[in-house]
Formats: sequence, structure tokens, C-alpha cells
Amino acid sequence: MRDIRNLKLEELNAWFLEVKQPSFRSKQIWQWLWQKGARSFAEMSNLPKDLRSLLEENFTFHQTELSDAQYSKDGTIKVLFKLFDGNKVEGVLIPTKSRTTACVSSQVGCSLDCKFCATGYLKRERNLTAGEIVDQVNLINELAEKHHGKRLDNIVYMGMGEPLLNYNEVLRSVDLITSPDGMGMSPSRITLSTAGITKMIKKLADDGVRTNLALSLHAATNEKRSAIMPINDSNPLEDLTEALQYWYDKTGNRPTLEYTVIAGVNDDLQSEKELAVFAHSFPSKINLIEYNPISTADYLPTSRLMEFAEGLSSRRLIVNVRRSRGKDIDAACGQLANKLSQ
Repeated sequence: MRDIRNLKLEELNAWFLEVKQPSFRSKQIWQWLWQKGARSFAEMSNLPKDLRSLLEENFTFHQTELSDAQYSKDGTIKVLFKLFDGNKVEGVLIPTKSRTTACVSSQVGCSLDCKFCATGYLKRERNLTAGEIVDQVNLINELAEKHHGKRLDNIVYMGMGEPLLNYNEVLRSVDLITSPDGMGMSPSRITLSTAGITKMIKKLADDGVRTNLALSLHAATNEKRSAIMPINDSNPLEDLTEALQYWYDKTGNRPTLEYTVIAGVNDDLQSEKELAVFAHSFPSKINLIEYNPISTADYLPTSRLMEFAEGLSSRRLIVNVRRSRGKDIDAACGQLANKLSQ
């Protein structure tokens, strides 16, 4: 049977017409699915019992379960989600004084093989559905309310997988999260992160997507970037420059350049100059990220993080330093899936 959450609203309307049920019922069900986060037809208490039975006969409910959770001393919570088919993905609740963020996954595994990222050492099994992405948000939101007394106000698609290689389902999940009939969150509170799929960055702009955009850059020459991010071979920096300028021209929204600073790889003065040149190619802002060690690679954190940041700031660039959270439970940037199979 088809998962009811894979239906669009117009498809749900058509089904109700076919079974000769009042059309307003589809709106009720839609709100149960995406606003109230119902996990079964039985929860839909304002529907007649015979209608709930009819729904159960015609549709299934592929629900995501919270399989395990790890709690960091800094308040970060890493969550292992079990999907209906037995596959697993991870997400993270990141609470700070200024915001409460959910970091969610878009794929089971990843196909991009980034050398410094734990997920890159996994095989990509499949894309997540929009419902599975929204499930992560809802379940992490419940943890935020339970453990920190506040709801999510920020979502980043920076977990397992490449969001722009699951374009349709990722965009549908954004629509559901931002819809008044869904969570009603502002698109400005959502960030899509990409390793750099140039044609899809342009498509985001053409499709009028109003989220924030982040590029996982991590090196600012093709030679250095291809060595740690094979995706750069097919999406070189010249093409990314054009795509990010296109994004800015269409949206007026500066893309963020995510740059993990790794000792002996991209933390020297020359790398700093290269990053400055790239960042000045179009309106942008830079997030410098502490490198978080993983068991599958031998890279080390730099001791030059603040010096690197100061050098960029002196070159008239907008620079933020992102201090890692959840390192003690392998929940920090680049560490997801590091201990998934243990």
C-alpha cells in the first residue's frame, strides 16, 4: 500500500472525491499529518471511526522511530532514527543561548566520499522521503521541548547525505515545514547545505527557494579541494563561482561558505589568501569550523583557527567561527555516522 504521506494535497482531494467523502476531510488529515505530526490514523480523533478504518484499508503509515539518543555535556543530543525499512540515519539537536537547531539528514549514507567526513565513508543506500525528513524535525523538536523547554527555531540540512541530490523530496519537506498547514516556520530559519552541485544551485535560484544556502567549501583551489572532496572534479570552483553569483543575483541572499580548518591541509597563510580571493568573487559570508576527528581518517584540528579567522577579517570579509558542540558523543560537524554501526 502507498504511504499516505507521499500523496500531495490534490491527490488526497481526488481520493476523497473517489470514495465519496466530504472534501473538507482531506484538509483535516493534511493538518494531522504535517501540523500535528500524527503517527497513526487512530490519533486523528476528529475523523469518524469508519473513515479511519477506510484510510487504514487503503494507505500505510511509514513512521520513523527514535531508536537511540546520546546526550552531550553541552546539551547537544545525537539521535539515531530507524526508518520503516530498517535503514538508519542520524540527526542532532543543537541548543545554544540564541537558537535551538535541528540538524537533519537527507539520505541514508552518502555518495560523495568527502575524505574528512564520517558519512562520506558510508555507502549511499537511498534518498529519504519528505515525510522521513519531517519526522526527524518533529522528533528532535519533542526532545528540545522535553530537555530544554523550547521549540526548534532553526533547521539545517547538514546531516547525512547531499540534499541537492535528493532535490524533490528535500524541497517538498521544506514546503511542508514552512507551510501554514505544517509547522509554519519561516524559510529564513532553514539552511540547505551542499557540497557543490552547480546545476542544482542554479535550479534552487530558478525555483524561487527562499531558504539560506551554504556551500561546503573547505579548500579554495581545485587541486586542494579535489584531494579532499572528489565532487570538485565534476563541479570545479569556476563553475561554483558562477552558480553562487547566480544564486545571489536571483535571491539577494548571500551564500555561506563552510570551511573546516584542518592542520596541514588548508590552514596555512596561502590557503587563507586563496579563500579570501574566492570569497571576494561574489557576495558571501564565511563560517570557519573546527575540525572534528573521525576514526576513518588521520586529519587533525588546526592550532591556527583564530589566527586564520583574524586574517580573513582583515581582508574585509564577514567571518564567523563555529565552535563544535557534541564532540564527546560524535555529534559535531563531520562526525555523523562515525559510530553508527557500533
